[in-house]
Amino acid sequence: MIRRWSMPFAIGLLCLAPACKQQEVPDTRAADERAIRDMETDWNKALAAKDVERIVSYYSDDASLFPPNRPIVTGKEAIRASWTKSLAAPGLSLSIQTVKVEVARSGDLAYTHGTYRGSMDGPKGQPVARQGKYLLAYKKGTDGKWKVVAHSSNSDLPAVPPTT
Repeated sequence: MIRRWSMPFAIGLLCLAPACKQQEVPDTRAADERAIRDMETDWNKALAAKDVERIVSYYSDDASLFPPNRPIVTGKEAIRASWTKSLAAPGLSLSIQTVKVEVARSGDLAYTHGTYRGSMDGPKGQPVARQGKYLLAYKKGTDGKWKVVAHSSNSDLPAVPPTT
């Protein structure tokens, strides 16, 4: 009895196998890289304009910001508050330069890294130069838009020794 059913069952499985094959995801890496580079170019313009709302729009709702010498900032509202405070620094100017964009073959994750330069007024009103590097992790949403999910940066300048 078992033998009679095994051949039709095996043929049925063979016929279903192609239907179970996972569909290949189209390779959109070049277009995704261009979209992310364009976004970071616009981010640079938003920094120059000190446009907090535009800057915050690049982050996902649950994103985390890892600022140097400060605790982790998580969530859009906390990130908005952090950027608002940072951009209010007297004499602040800040720009970024994207160095690399890498998009996963899956098309849903990417990262960038680059450099930043800027200045702000020091305690005595004189300009103090800043420079460093950043790392951004991106995730593509169901709407097809890229959002930053993690943002880290740190300075290239030597650490200032603590005052006693």
